[in-house]
Amino acid sequence: MDAILLQVLNGLDKGGAYALIALGLTLVFGTLGVVNFAHGAVFMIGAFCAVTLQKVLTISMKVRDKSVTFFEAYKETPYLEVWFGEWGTMMIDYVVILSILLAIPVMLLVGLVMERGLIRFFYKRPHAEQILVTFGLAIVLQEIIKSFFGANPIPVAAPEIVSGSANVGAWFGLGDALVYPWWRLIYLASSLIVIGLVFSFLQFTTYGMVVRAGMEDRETVGLLGINIQKRFTIVFGMAAVVAGLAGVMYTPILPPDYHMGMDFLVLSFVVVVVGGMGSLPGAVAAGFLLGILQSFASMNEVKQIIPGIDQIIIYLVAVIILLVRPRGLMGRKGVMET
Repeated sequence: MDAILLQVLNGLDKGGAYALIALGLTLVFGTLGVVNFAHGAVFMIGAFCAVTLQKVLTISMKVRDKSVTFFEAYKETPYLEVWFGEWGTMMIDYVVILSILLAIPVMLLVGLVMERGLIRFFYKRPHAEQILVTFGLAIVLQEIIKSFFGANPIPVAAPEIVSGSANVGAWFGLGDALVYPWWRLIYLASSLIVIGLVFSFLQFTTYGMVVRAGMEDRETVGLLGINIQKRFTIVFGMAAVVAGLAGVMYTPILPPDYHMGMDFLVLSFVVVVVGGMGSLPGAVAAGFLLGILQSFASMNEVKQIIPGIDQIIIYLVAVIILLVRPRGLMGRKGVMET
């Protein structure tokens, strides 16, 4: 039972990342009709917001080490600690939390620039052209990140207060044997909160209702005198914010590198297809489902029976689901059909 619960938790936190990226992909496709292969790069940029802030906050100066009394010795100390003492140390420790405040406006700006500067020229072009252009943009963005930050992963630590593990087994009456990292639990909770906020925005606000109406029938909404294109542009920026927040929060789990966006994009695009192109609930459900399946497939007992199954399980399930339901789990009629 402990092993099963552990794999479920692993699958849920991995599925949270898939669901957030897939949610953004589906928002863009549902509103603008664009297959955005640069969305994984947006996830990567969000992660490097945390890396950038960490580098800025830890800019150091040489300060005399008072613990050495026999000769003068100096040590590198961040300016924040020199200027603000314990408050400076706390700011460095909570760099991931502070990065969220940085990532929201940065990712919104990135999304708006991408949409206005490139994506809008490909609204009515074939999907093959959209994929080629956005895939090329993703490569350009990751090479820019590589030139600034290098090719090696850059660790970003979670706040010390949540650096340990929670006694999850005791919560479910399974004893003290099952523990799970606090930050992974926080990431899962944060993913659910962000997903809930996006759905609440679309479901319960007037702005969101107009967007949903535009996704169903853009022409009719436009005839009512509503500038639906402007609203869709904001939605593109919102999708970038969702992916960016997913990237920021994932940095303590997986140290960011320049190709992490491409790694997650391929899997997330499979998630979108499995959930159903244009279906927001389908993207979220498929994200968590495939995350859990991948987690169970990575168990040693399973890999001993079917070697390499953890590498292909998502694609295998995708093939089976699409054979049974060509539109995906919750796909809408007419989407991506000719």
